[in-house]
Formats: sequence, structure tokens, C-alpha cells
Amino acid sequence: MRARLALLVAAVSVLTLVAFLVPLALLVRTVAEDRATVRATADAQSLVTVVGTADTATIRLTVEQLAAESDRPVSVFLPDGTVLGAPALRTPAVALAARGQSLTAESERGREVVIAVQGRPDGTGVIRTIVPPAELTAGVTRSWLVLALLGVLLVLIGLAVADRLARTLVRPIGELSAVSHRLANAELDARVTPAGPPELREVAGALNHLANRIQVLLVQEREEVADLSHRLRTPLTALRLEAESLRDPQDAARVTAAVDGLERAVTGLIRQARWRAPTAGAAAADAAAVVAERVAFWSVLAEDTGRAVTLDLAPGPLPVGVPADELAAAVDALLGNVFAHTPDGTAFAVRLAAEAGRATLTVADEGPGIPPDTVDRGASTAGSTGLGLDIARRAAQASGGHLALRTSPSGGAEVRLELGPPKP
Repeated sequence: MRARLALLVAAVSVLTLVAFLVPLALLVRTVAEDRATVRATADAQSLVTVVGTADTATIRLTVEQLAAESDRPVSVFLPDGTVLGAPALRTPAVALAARGQSLTAESERGREVVIAVQGRPDGTGVIRTIVPPAELTAGVTRSWLVLALLGVLLVLIGLAVADRLARTLVRPIGELSAVSHRLANAELDARVTPAGPPELREVAGALNHLANRIQVLLVQEREEVADLSHRLRTPLTALRLEAESLRDPQDAARVTAAVDGLERAVTGLIRQARWRAPTAGAAAADAAAVVAERVAFWSVLAEDTGRAVTLDLAPGPLPVGVPADELAAAVDALLGNVFAHTPDGTAFAVRLAAEAGRATLTVADEGPGIPPDTVDRGASTAGSTGLGLDIARRAAQASGGHLALRTSPSGGAEVRLELGPPKP
């Protein structure tokens, strides 16, 4: 924008100066020509009295003296054909002046000034002088240079003023853009300092109002989610107690499994609703510590269901650009999928490695496997909500990584979660 404004001002300034300086330059040249012509005419007119009354010798002496002083050729044509002063041919202008008409004409040697002198006894004499081109244009080149430098100076001043004006416009626009990007990255405390023209100040105020409104809506949403969590946990607990009170062990196990599935679906829904992208400057998590803690938590359930757990963790600390609670939710989602979608007794392995400054978490099981499109939000072939892998994928993307789903060497599912380093 600054470049375009500068180009616009430069174009307007150049056009204005051309429209102003070209006529002025022509006027300067015309004034110089007229000044030289007037000077030559005045010198020639100073001979009128001498030519009209004096003898030939006096006229010759006076003409030679004037030619030496004015540094231009001066000739006097007498009625008898005698030419005094600088030798010259009788030009049409001289012939016309001999009839009693003084005039100025252009010739190859410059501007020709002829003056008719009447009153001599033998007829009309003619005084002729030539103004050379150098005298006609004396000082014109210097004046044109001064005008050109003045034009360049004015253009530079215009560009400086335009650049300063452009900065007063571009700086607030750049700040608006930067704050917009920060808000898009979930930095909801970002605000714009209103500056610049009234229109930009109004836009800045609207953006700040939007950010405040987003914060209010998020707070309301989290309060509603917290209320939802409280409301759903109570009936789920009652259902679990009812299932445990059933006399038939098979019915109790079937109802308990259904309650567990419902609880996992509710937990995934709540986590998804409360998800938020990490803000700039958020504390980084130690992936090694978080993964070790969550695997230890799930190992108890794995032992109860007869699952063999293989754990291979890179030595910590291994910082990643995801807050610890969100990384723990992603790990729980991956491990929860193993327990939810594979039969009891299915072994699984958890591996955390450091690769090129990034942390790579791999969870592989020996179950029946899951199709690759399960990573899509809400997609599931096992009757669940399909939000577990979506939670993990969002955690990876928030850190600058990604999630990949493929088949493990044993034929089961293998989820690879790549996590980027913390942002500076």
C-alpha cells in the first residue's frame, strides 16, 4: 500500500510539474530572446541621430565603436549603396527598411534587427544588427536546470509526505492484521490500539468488541459444559450402581459394559466441547512424563483385562508444544480406543521417540484393526462417537504436527502422533 501511494503521488506530482514547468521553461526562453532583442534594438537606435545628420567618416567611427562595445555585428546601409561597419549583404529585411519601415526578422545567423533612418538629404538610411543565437539563449540553460532541480525537489518532498501519510495508514492496518491472526490462533487477550483515520479506529473498536464477545461466549460455553458434565455423571453413577446390584452376573456384566461405553462417549463429547487451541506462550509439556503417567494409569485396567503392555519411552525431558492436560487427553483418547475397540487380552505397545526435534508417539495393538477414515471427526465403525482420534489429531495440529493411522505389522491398528516443539 505504501508503494502504491508513493507511486500515485509521484505520478500526480510529475504531471503537475510538467504542466507547470514546461510553459514556464518556454516563457523563460521567450523572455531571454526578447531581452536580447530589446538590448540590440536600443543599441541600434543610439545610432539614429548620427546616421541621420553626420558625415560618412563620423558614422563609420561611431558604428565601429558600438560594434566593439556590444560584441555584435552592426552595419549601416546608406542610400547611395555604401555599407559602413560590418560587411553585409542587402537582405530583404534591409530592402524593406529602406522604404521607411523598421522591423525584426529571423535569419540564419540569428535575429536581424533593422531600423529605418529618415531625414537624410540623399534618402533613407538603414541600421542593421544581428543578435546571435548564443545571446538569444543566454541564461536559458541555467534557468532550465534550476527549474528541473526544483521539480525534482518538489517530487521528493511529495514522496516523503506521501510515505509519512502512508505509514499512518499502513501501521494501523498491519496491527489489525496481526491482532486478527493472534485471535485466530486463540490468543483471545489480543487487542488493537485504535489509531489512524476515523474509519480504521472504528474497525479497531469493532475487532476489540468481537474479541470481547468471543471471550464471553467461551466462558458461557465452558460453564454449560461443566453443568452438562455434572448432570450426566449423576445418572451414569446411578446406572452403574443398578448394574452392580443385578443378581445375574451376565446381565450385570452386559449392563456395566453398556454403561462404560456410554461413559466413554460422554467423556469424549465433553472433552471435545471443552477443546481449545493452545495460546501463544502456553506452558510446554514434557511428553515423556505425560505419556509415562497416562500409561501407568491405563496399565491397571490392562492388567485387569489380561492385556500385555509394551512401553518404550525416550529419555526425558521431551518438550512439545501442547499443554500437559491436552496432551494427557490425547493419550487417553488413543489408549481408550484400544480398550474400547479390541477384545480383552489384546496386547498393545506404546512407543515415544524423539525424531528431528519432534516427539513421535506410536500406539499399536494386535486387534482386528480399524479403517483409515476413522480419523475423520465423528466417524466410527464400532458404535462410538468417533471423537477420540479427532481430539488426538487436534492436539498434534496445534503443535505443528499431524496424526497418521495405518495397520500395524501384527495386523492391528497403529496410530502415529507427531508432536512439534514448543513455540518460542
